[in-house]
Amino acid sequence: MANYLCLVLLKMIIFVLNFNYCFMEITPKNVNRFMFFKLPLGWLSGMRVILLDKTTCVVQIKHRWLNQNPFQSMFWAAQGMAAEMSTGVLVMKEIRNSSKKVSMLVTHQEGNFLKKATGNILFSCNDGERIQEAIQRSLKTGEGQVVVLTSKGINDSGVEVANFLFQWSLKVKNV
Repeated sequence: MANYLCLVLLKMIIFVLNFNYCFMEITPKNVNRFMFFKLPLGWLSGMRVILLDKTTCVVQIKHRWLNQNPFQSMFWAAQGMAAEMSTGVLVMKEIRNSSKKVSMLVTHQEGNFLKKATGNILFSCNDGERIQEAIQRSLKTGEGQVVVLTSKGINDSGVEVANFLFQWSLKVKNV
């Protein structure tokens, strides 16, 4: 029994050390697993990717003790983390679909907080086509491209509680 547990533990360690998003299919389940190993604060906060398609990513985060502020609502940084994830997962997916090595970096961010964030908040980004176009421009020109993506946070009542702008710099690497 002890040998079996050691083998299982060894396999888990090897999996964690080799876990790299560049080699995985970008699906909500795989992104959430990636988050557990590589972005544990996001995972512990309750942030989860719940929908991902060609143009849209939706990330859910629940107001709870771990991500609260002193005003009985969600801390602004937890909201920003979920909003960035909704844009970043779309960027990762498009990079994976391009079969090219592309560097990605947030170069600017803005956030607006409209209502107290309590309960379930869904942050959604619907700008997948902009990312595709930016990667194609970078392939043609060989230069870095800037793409501005938006993410809106909606509560259980359908009210927008926050919105964010993320400026991503994308550049196809010369390999």
